[in-house]
Amino acid sequence: MAQPLHPAHPLQDNSPTAVRTPSVLLLAGAGFGGLVVIGALALWFHYGTQVFFEMIRTGFVACF
Repeated sequence: MAQPLHPAHPLQDNSPTAVRTPSVLLLAGAGFGGLVVIGALALWFHYGTQVFFEMIRTGFVACF
């Protein structure tokens, strides 16, 4: 008799690294996002509002 292609109960990975990997990626992404926000605020306070927005606009124009 032929065996079913999919088991009735899917296999579960209960190893410690299976649980830890998503949380490490989430924390790394949140840390990177925080650094981007802090960097943007630092540029804003250093150069002022007008220069800050002009630098952002020039960067977008250079990319596209």
